Amino acid sequence: MTGRATVITLGLILGAAVLVPVLNALPDGSPFKVPTYTVSLFGKYLCYALLALAVDLVWGYCGILSLGHGAFFALGGYAMGMYLMRQIGDRGVYGHPVLPDFMVFLNWKELPWYWYGFDNFAFAMLMVALVPGILAFAFGWFAFRSRVTGVYLSIITQAMTYALLLAFFRNDMGFGGNNGLTDFRDLLGFDLRSDGVRRGLFIASALALALGYIACRFVTTSRLGKVLIAVRDAESRSRFMGYRVEHYKVFVFTLSAVLAGIAGALYVPQVGIINPGEFAPINSIEIVIWVALGGRGYLFGAIFGALAVNIAKSYFTVAFPEIWLFFLGALFVLTTLFLPKGCAGLLSILKFPGLGTGMGFARKKEAGND
Repeated sequence: MTGRATVITLGLILGAAVLVPVLNALPDGSPFKVPTYTVSLFGKYLCYALLALAVDLVWGYCGILSLGHGAFFALGGYAMGMYLMRQIGDRGVYGHPVLPDFMVFLNWKELPWYWYGFDNFAFAMLMVALVPGILAFAFGWFAFRSRVTGVYLSIITQAMTYALLLAFFRNDMGFGGNNGLTDFRDLLGFDLRSDGVRRGLFIASALALALGYIACRFVTTSRLGKVLIAVRDAESRSRFMGYRVEHYKVFVFTLSAVLAGIAGALYVPQVGIINPGEFAPINSIEIVIWVALGGRGYLFGAIFGALAVNIAKSYFTVAFPEIWLFFLGALFVLTTLFLPKGCAGLLSILKFPGLGTGMGFARKKEAGND
């Protein structure tokens, strides 16, 4: 695996995975100590970066502009949340050994069948990947075989996540209604509120991001990646050359959904809640802004965009809460007008060696080399 951007990106991610927990473990009073709250905040940012990577894989390299990836992120989060709820047991407010508190409050008599198995960590982790993957496969199979593309596909993906938003808001769905799932206590028997678990979740998020980057890098630099770029740039020509375009699209869309689900699963124990608000279409649109700012078609650019926008969001929502959304909208408009390839594209234009051409443009370098 070559490329200066790959080495730098993985080096920064793995370096953070070591440095941040070490600084958090320093004794109180040390000027270099990183608070536990900051560790969880940075862990959340890493989950967002993995989510942005998933969107860049389908949008930057295959031309599929998905406005519904927030749904896959939320489904992975709900799978993790269901496991964490089952771990509470009789320590809940109502003391029921099986039913979560919200089900007792709503007079549920027994656990719904789709909650079975979520008391087992391995089963829950399987569902984290399987549920978003199955939904993406089913959606992609019908949409791509019907040759739905462009803005029409984007609208359909947005409609999908909005439909899930409305469904999960219903109390009779068995997912906590508008309050969602919260009040988590343990993860694998360890207290979620302890500093050690927070550090462990941060390390897990960093490793997941690194592995996700390597997987995406492997796909985009392989022969499969070259076909994906061809499909993005000339779908009809690729089809006429004998490629089953819909099969490639379904594969990459499903892989992207699985990555988004994993990001959601790591996100939930760090923020302590998952509710239907995560399905909101605006969240999926915001993910696209992260990727556009960082650089569509540059894997490291998607990571940078997610981190930069969310760090700025944490600051501006406190310092200037009334104008944050205007700032976000202006950022997207300005990026579209003046930086169509994002910040990573700007670095490429400035002839930084090793950053590649991004977006699959193969002028002087191999396509997809970032």
